[in-house]
Amino acid sequence: MSSQVSTSRGLLPPSKLGTFESPHVWPLSAPTGQPEAARGDDQDVRLLSVAWNQDCGCFAAGTSNGFRIFNCEPFKETFRRDLKSGGFGIVEMLFRCNILALVGGGSNVQYPPNKVMIWDDHQSRCIGEFAFRSDVRAVKLAKDYIVIVLERKIYVYNFTDLKLLYQIDTLSNPKGLCCLSHHSNTSVLACPGVHQGHVRVEHFGLKMTKTIPAHDSHISCMALTMDGLLLATASTKGTLIRIFNTMDGTRLQEVRRGLDKAEIYSIALSPNVQWLAVSSDKGTVHIFSLRVRVAGEDASNEQRTLEGPRMDHQNSSSSIDPLVQTNTGSNASSSLSFMRGILPKYFSSEWSFAQFHLPEVTRYIVAFGAQNTVMMVGLDGSFYRCSFDQVNGGQMLQKEYYRFLKSDSPPFRTSAT
Repeated sequence: MSSQVSTSRGLLPPSKLGTFESPHVWPLSAPTGQPEAARGDDQDVRLLSVAWNQDCGCFAAGTSNGFRIFNCEPFKETFRRDLKSGGFGIVEMLFRCNILALVGGGSNVQYPPNKVMIWDDHQSRCIGEFAFRSDVRAVKLAKDYIVIVLERKIYVYNFTDLKLLYQIDTLSNPKGLCCLSHHSNTSVLACPGVHQGHVRVEHFGLKMTKTIPAHDSHISCMALTMDGLLLATASTKGTLIRIFNTMDGTRLQEVRRGLDKAEIYSIALSPNVQWLAVSSDKGTVHIFSLRVRVAGEDASNEQRTLEGPRMDHQNSSSSIDPLVQTNTGSNASSSLSFMRGILPKYFSSEWSFAQFHLPEVTRYIVAFGAQNTVMMVGLDGSFYRCSFDQVNGGQMLQKEYYRFLKSDSPPFRTSAT
């Protein structure tokens, strides 16, 4: 599969770029040079995609007439571009800087689905464009890399000069499954392998490739920790979620979402690696307690950011050790789990620690917020924030709800306590 890349002068490293912190930093001129639609006219706007930025502090919404950026805490729209020429099916952010990766969607004829535009909103111009012979399934950005996912191949480009660094073959990947780490000390990519149920992990900094036989069925969803040392996966069965050490491929934990087959929409790992969240087409978000962590990890997010992950290369390549978390509750299990190895595997399963039942039937992505909260964004234009009891678990408490595509709806709705 060949590709064409066109670049513009003036490409800056991500560390020197502006941010989307303010909705009024730059004039809202459309990338195509066409005038905007009226800001309050959301009657015919359709939501085509939603995606978190790398730290889940905000998310991008691709719409049928452009894109919008929303801050999560506090929840508010911070930026938008409305076009009359169509919308974007993929909008990928790079933390909060002004660089975006855009792929056309809906009725957009200006940017077809086989082209990726790297857009600099500070300069109000395209600084790079990638064209392929087939549709783009996903785009991932990191401070050093631009990753473009096609159905059977992944291209990895250098962020600074857009030169091609790696080409990775995959099994058929219509969902565009791919994960990137976002820690300053590690560069890890995870994607489907060339065999059913296998995950390929690339440690770019270590120049090491690891293949993990994660499931018997096809992979349907995956997520990496920020440092890329832990990988969570689900298969098309959607009953089990497995957590692996990406250094040596060891399975560290397995949790059960349910018994019935389900499509897993999203998996999220908390920044402190204590919790895992899963959303599916069953309409319930499950929270699981994790018993694994990075060796030497501090529970404090601030300390974790300052020190980075500690990777021990003296013994084996493994840098993750199983650990029983003593400051949190445990996942539910069968009363017959003591007969592990005698009864079927179902009876020894770890079930979810906390749950939240969504009233809408739509695709949701999940992420962890501050102070034991979970955020959920749906393709119906809904945003939820819920809290969970980290000791007792059970039903989560809805804290906030917002219909972010409706300009006439109230910004917040707090549940009764």
